[in-house]
Amino acid sequence: MQKQRHDPSTNQAETRRKASRALARVFAVWRTGLPRPVLVLQGGTALNYFGTGLILPFEIIYLHTVRGFSTATAGLVLATVMGTAAVVTLPSGALLDRFSAKRILIAGTVVNALGYGGLAFVDRPWQGFVCSTVGGAGFGLVGTAGQVLTLTLVPADQRAASTALRRVAGNFGLGLGATAAGFIVAATHHHLHAFQGLYLFDAVTFVLFALVVLAWIPEPGLVAAPSVSKGISGLRAVARDRLLLALIGGNLALVTIGGAFWSNLLPPFAVVHTPVGAGEIGVVKFINTFFIVVAQVPATRMVARMRRTHALFATSAIFALGLLAVLLATHTQSTLAATAVLAGVAILIAIAECGQFIVLGPLVAEIAPPHLLGRYMSLYQLSFMVGVALGPAIGGVLLGTSPDTIWWGGAACLAVTGAGFLRLRNRIPDPLWPRESPQLAASEAT
Repeated sequence: MQKQRHDPSTNQAETRRKASRALARVFAVWRTGLPRPVLVLQGGTALNYFGTGLILPFEIIYLHTVRGFSTATAGLVLATVMGTAAVVTLPSGALLDRFSAKRILIAGTVVNALGYGGLAFVDRPWQGFVCSTVGGAGFGLVGTAGQVLTLTLVPADQRAASTALRRVAGNFGLGLGATAAGFIVAATHHHLHAFQGLYLFDAVTFVLFALVVLAWIPEPGLVAAPSVSKGISGLRAVARDRLLLALIGGNLALVTIGGAFWSNLLPPFAVVHTPVGAGEIGVVKFINTFFIVVAQVPATRMVARMRRTHALFATSAIFALGLLAVLLATHTQSTLAATAVLAGVAILIAIAECGQFIVLGPLVAEIAPPHLLGRYMSLYQLSFMVGVALGPAIGGVLLGTSPDTIWWGGAACLAVTGAGFLRLRNRIPDPLWPRESPQLAASEAT
């Protein structure tokens, strides 16, 4: 009997088809189903954050080493950015309730370009303070406007995915920019013109982002505010929303303890109390950022299967476990083992941050009256700024008195925060927990 011959080209084609199907299944995990304007907006966000990443790691080096400012003055110049942004954030919410998020985002981005472009040419401290104030005002407008535009371009059921993609774009751009800047600064030996080029290119990315928003992002429109006779309006209405204040308080704890302790206090603690050095810390930080970029969008699908209170409790618990795990690295004498432990911490913190961002932001937007969305989101944005400032301030005191308290004390506080989220279960709207409408409840009562 004649043996059947197998065509090698047929086998190769079948192998390629199997590989394509496997690759398609892998990439399907990151498919968001978001409309094109959102994809374009977050592409612009990545470009914008790329420019920010170019200068972020080297701002004090530039102001101190190249421009001759004292380190204290350089630090104050940079603190002016965050301080001004915090001051502008709440008023930006009121503006967003009167003008479209698209217009505010474009205006804020142009202001950012002016501030950071000006920093390329400062040679006196007062000039640095002026430019930082301008840049900070831009960030105060852009931070809230970007979130509101991201949320209003999609229906409510896609807000989590839209928020996730925005965060992926920001982290990806920031990391890529910082990496590129490191090579540029090293190759040019800290030359003035190299730093000026980085700042000017950062300003260009702001302008390009504004053009992207202007040309390709539709106008989301505004919701008319109800008459004053129907209730309290403005910030007074926001301040009376107890559910919002509870969520803001929980987010403040997550940012201050979970995020800022990890970002600002782990490096000095680890260098002193564990066998790792600056190089290993860099690797650990890279793992954290990389995992956020890879896991943020898939995490959206996982969280969608959970009740929101459970997701927020899990987020708090994972943050707490990550902080406690830092102490494990202090009980090893091996650099490799300590680095492996801290890499695990980096992944835990990344998972917790993924849950935090894709639950809380869309939830705050959902409970906001449409005509007060800007004010609600501005308060949410302000909680991040306050948390980023409080974390190093509180942790710095503990670092000099009782370093281990940072981690076990922080974990205990986050456990309490998680329990607080669980207590909100009957007040938080949840698509997995159908509730009676007020009209139906009223009709049954009669």
